[in-house]
Amino acid sequence: MLTRYRVQLMGDRTREMTRLELMLEDASIKLSTVASTLTTVSARAMLTAMIDGQTNPLLLAELAKGKMRRKIPELAQALDGHFDAHHARLARSILARIDQVQAALIELDEVIGIEAAPWQHQLDLLQTMPGIGPRVAQVILAETGGDMTRFGSAARLASWAGLAPAVYESAGRRTPAGTRHGNKWLMAMMTEAAGSVARMHDKTYLATQYDRLVHRRGPKRALVAVAHSMLVDVYYMLLRDQPYQDLGPDWLSHRNDQARTRKLVAQLERLGHTVIIDPAA
Repeated sequence: MLTRYRVQLMGDRTREMTRLELMLEDASIKLSTVASTLTTVSARAMLTAMIDGQTNPLLLAELAKGKMRRKIPELAQALDGHFDAHHARLARSILARIDQVQAALIELDEVIGIEAAPWQHQLDLLQTMPGIGPRVAQVILAETGGDMTRFGSAARLASWAGLAPAVYESAGRRTPAGTRHGNKWLMAMMTEAAGSVARMHDKTYLATQYDRLVHRRGPKRALVAVAHSMLVDVYYMLLRDQPYQDLGPDWLSHRNDQARTRKLVAQLERLGHTVIIDPAA
């Protein structure tokens, strides 16, 4: 599939960027500690100059553009290393590979956009959910086909994607056993979308869910839980042809309060009391 190939290309780009950073560390160049990424215009200009033989850290730092010029003193310090001819050859090769992959990604995005055009309505629908952008929406449709009736229920979709919690049962005892095996492409993309939600400053139901779970279960399991919730929403959005409707950051607290109230009422009724709920104004 085109979307799967794009994921592979993005992985190739990430691996090449990691190689570039490790190579710079070997040369005691700490450019990545000052620049947000090594793909910015400023960082690329400095790397090109280093490959061409420039070693003066002050002259290299002066190549900074725009807002990066505010960081010239920090850049000069970060660029003071021992970048030699061996590093230059390796950096030239890595940058060429990064450019090649990037060009392939641009071309592939255009092809995917053309192929996905008939499903533009569904793509727009999916992107009403926080954390889901064009690429995530395209993967969802590519992997599921967009027809939710074939799964029968949201639970079956989550299980098929590998986002339903697995349970180990022995001697009548049931214990959690992580997640099930499933569609690794969809699972990875939904987990990535959940990560985007977790980093959002605007508090939504999904972001609040992550905040509540991360302290008890850890980041990995919290992301999987949010990804599961998002995929369940995806099921109903596509099945009902409806945009995403956020429940709000207070919904979980309200639901827990209601559950606690029902539990207390049940306890009192078992003791023979008649309970009348009179909510405070």
